[in-house]
Amino acid sequence: MTCCFSPSFSVATPQRKSPPDPSAKTEAAKSPLWTSQGDAEVKLRMGESGVAAEPPLTVHQMFTSAVERYGDNTALAWKEGDQAKSLNYRDYYKACRTAAKSYLKLGLQRYHGVCILGFNSAEWFIADIGAILAGGFGVGVYTTNSPEACQFVAENCKANVIVLENEKQLQKILQIEDQLPHLKAIVQYKGALREKRPNLYTWDEFMELGRDEPDGPLDAIIASQKPNQCCSLIYTSGTTGQPKGVMLSHDNLTWTALSTAKHVCLTDATVAQEVVVSYLPLSHIAAQMVDMWLIMRVGGSTHFAQPDALKGSLVNTLKEVRPTAFMGVPRVWEKMQEKMKSIGAKSSTLRRKVASWAKDVGLNTATGQAPFQYQLAKKLVFKKVRKALGLDRCTKCYTGAAPTTKDTLEFFLSLDIPLFELYGMSECTGPHTISRPDAFRLTSCGKEIPGCTTKLDNPDEEGNGEICFWGRHIFMGYLNAPDKTEDALDAEGWLHSGDLGKRDEHGFLYITGRIKELIITAGGENIPPVPIEDAVKDAVPLLSNAMLIGDKRKFLSMLVTIKTGNPEDELTPEAVEICKKLGSSAKTVSEIAGGRDRTVHAAIQEGINQVNKKATSNAQCIQKFVILNRDFSINGGELGPTMKLKRPVVLKMYKDQIDNFYKDLETPADNQRPK
Repeated sequence: MTCCFSPSFSVATPQRKSPPDPSAKTEAAKSPLWTSQGDAEVKLRMGESGVAAEPPLTVHQMFTSAVERYGDNTALAWKEGDQAKSLNYRDYYKACRTAAKSYLKLGLQRYHGVCILGFNSAEWFIADIGAILAGGFGVGVYTTNSPEACQFVAENCKANVIVLENEKQLQKILQIEDQLPHLKAIVQYKGALREKRPNLYTWDEFMELGRDEPDGPLDAIIASQKPNQCCSLIYTSGTTGQPKGVMLSHDNLTWTALSTAKHVCLTDATVAQEVVVSYLPLSHIAAQMVDMWLIMRVGGSTHFAQPDALKGSLVNTLKEVRPTAFMGVPRVWEKMQEKMKSIGAKSSTLRRKVASWAKDVGLNTATGQAPFQYQLAKKLVFKKVRKALGLDRCTKCYTGAAPTTKDTLEFFLSLDIPLFELYGMSECTGPHTISRPDAFRLTSCGKEIPGCTTKLDNPDEEGNGEICFWGRHIFMGYLNAPDKTEDALDAEGWLHSGDLGKRDEHGFLYITGRIKELIITAGGENIPPVPIEDAVKDAVPLLSNAMLIGDKRKFLSMLVTIKTGNPEDELTPEAVEICKKLGSSAKTVSEIAGGRDRTVHAAIQEGINQVNKKATSNAQCIQKFVILNRDFSINGGELGPTMKLKRPVVLKMYKDQIDNFYKDLETPADNQRPK
């Protein structure tokens, strides 16, 4: 695949040298690298050449450049019932300006927040960018947040306006309205208002406020904005303690979009238009960077999925839109995998044999053996699979936000759909490393986007160290939290990720664990849980989730969940098939949980035994496990909005089951590894 970039996007190879030392006191005093004040400016981490040296831009400058180059191109598209709607770049920009003027009329103050609480839509984008143009902060709020969590975010960012989707979200805010002293207005962008209230507006009423306002005041605010000032807040999902407000500057957004677009070879719309489907929470930086900023950089088109996308309608939208690039969190890819396996299980013997042959061909081709059968497999199977998923035009499939299992990566690779892993965090404006077709290793998250540098801090004898980032994508700091900001950034300005990783001889980065997730047993052994959890899920395909327990304990134990569909007690067709092969007739979790089905329990034990055989020490062997009576989920509270496991929450929720593991004072007698 070639990079189709216009000349305005300059190209450079990332520099491996150490970044300039920013520690000189006089320089730092003039322009610090970080801050916790919303109205402050920071020193940009400019490079001497290449992408790192590109002139900084504000969001407004990037947007007007897009309007000049792609004005008539479709920017946003969606469906209302059966009716297709869209906005081109020119009208999109006008709508954002109108929203900005409406905010000013409502009294939005400089460096105050506009909270947006709802599913992805054109209104979400316009509300966010309008807030930025008006000199405020665009602040996404997770739709699953409780009223108390919404109150914390709105108060922390001094929200003057809250834009929300519907009556359900409105009721949350009305419960806490009296605890928000900065709040001046609420805007509901979908559905009719059930009752009229002071300072409550429909979307049309809100937009009407600014329609005839003069341009002068807004233009003056836009002209005063600088690339090194904050314009957007991303609140961490708060798996431990209250969420932190990650302050992102104009340059964080515009530069990261430039460097990432360059790295992944997004096609400029003057050649061909990139198309993406927006469905992941926009309150998370990954979705925002892909759906809003990257696409704007290259003049692409964003199509909005239906609110029930993650409950099953996403594949219909994909088939209709046929995106050229698609980002999925691991659970999305796993759900696709489960669905395809269940369909495959019902196919005829011949179809199953052809599919199995094609997958073998796909894996062999991916590992460098390019057999002649590949073209035949592509025609018979691969093209049909891509079409069934709506990915027939998609040359770039990404996975990120949480670890993806090797099983899922290999499954899609065998179907000629390589999943390119990306790695980063809110604090580095999304991506830091990304795999791509010409730089791909299974289970690696690729190499740095241009202009960024990685340091492995305090590496052990195997080369595992804490991953630290440097580049213009590094955040400004946490809003109103100087102590937490200094915890994340060291004296030289390196961002410490909290993740453990290592590099291979070719410079590919691999995530090997998380410092905060490290289990330190009562015997003092440091054990990263993720590799062990992944190994158990690989060994036992029946399992959906596995969580290792053992911090400050004498031995390791594990909570496991079975793959279920809707309703949540019913096993997926694939899980039913696996049970059948084991000799079990179980069709629900209720029949299995807590060891009720001895056949299934024995099969899981056997899988754990296989993993234990490969353990580096007895301390790393899993001694006990329990099958929980339901899978982990966002609604259940065990998973965060991007499907990350909330370990502290799970420990609290399943305290009784965990305590049962350790009722005996002695370590289990069978703690020796299986021979």
